[in-house]
Amino acid sequence: MIIITGATGKLGRLVVEKLLDRVPATEVGVSVRDPRKARGLAERGVRVRQGSFTDPGSLAHAFEDASQVLLISVDKMGEECVKRHRTAVEAAVTAGVRRVLYTGHAGGGSASRFQACRDHAATEEALRTSGLPYTVLRNGFYASSALDFLAPGLQSGRVALPADGPVSWTAHADLAEAAAAILADEGRFEGVTPPLTGPEALTFDDLARIATEVTGRTVTRAVAPDEEFRAGLTGRGVPDELAGHLLGVFEASRAGEFATVDPALADLIGREPVGVAAQLRERVGRG
Repeated sequence: MIIITGATGKLGRLVVEKLLDRVPATEVGVSVRDPRKARGLAERGVRVRQGSFTDPGSLAHAFEDASQVLLISVDKMGEECVKRHRTAVEAAVTAGVRRVLYTGHAGGGSASRFQACRDHAATEEALRTSGLPYTVLRNGFYASSALDFLAPGLQSGRVALPADGPVSWTAHADLAEAAAAILADEGRFEGVTPPLTGPEALTFDDLARIATEVTGRTVTRAVAPDEEFRAGLTGRGVPDELAGHLLGVFEASRAGEFATVDPALADLIGREPVGVAAQLRERVGRG
């Protein structure tokens, strides 16, 4: 039995679909906060159990009889994020899981300028000290984040963002396919995987050029001072702490933390990873 957490979320849902292409539904289970949202999976023969990263008992029950559990990192940052991940790791130990896999980040590190990458590093340490065999998926930065940052410029023709550096933006679907391949071939990676990245590292200057080509409308990229960017976010109601975390994406990219491009993802999925241009075409309906 292979258990996927967060299976009704964007990445988790895709992982389950890709995994069902490789193994029978009777060998797949999901741990979700609201089982009603996973009724479709239950109807296909997937085991659905309620599990919350804030409730160790529910997770231990959701992980029962699991050979492998894929922990999809929570959509939080800071100590609350790490606390929930530790709870999930401890539940896996309690349930007697044979191997834990975790969706980390290619830029994960305790000295990162981006809070989420420091959280990933802390979670990796929890896995190292758990006594369980584990695999950390060093996922590239989600390209959907780049497109979210770029979105205002698609309407106005101008996007103002802090100075940045190259990032190997990566598609959710490609990372889900890689996760399914690794789950289906248990033990393929011990410890951390190579960086699982998109085909090239791009700056927002590059993304503005791509947006111009895809949409046929000129999109220019302006550099906004860091504090001006942060103030703009808080002025629109973004909590100050979150605004600081978002600024950290640019601070880290300027330091080259997300610039690595590696062939490992292409090797796993058997093709070139999807680039940003194709994802932008799909988002704007030009695919």
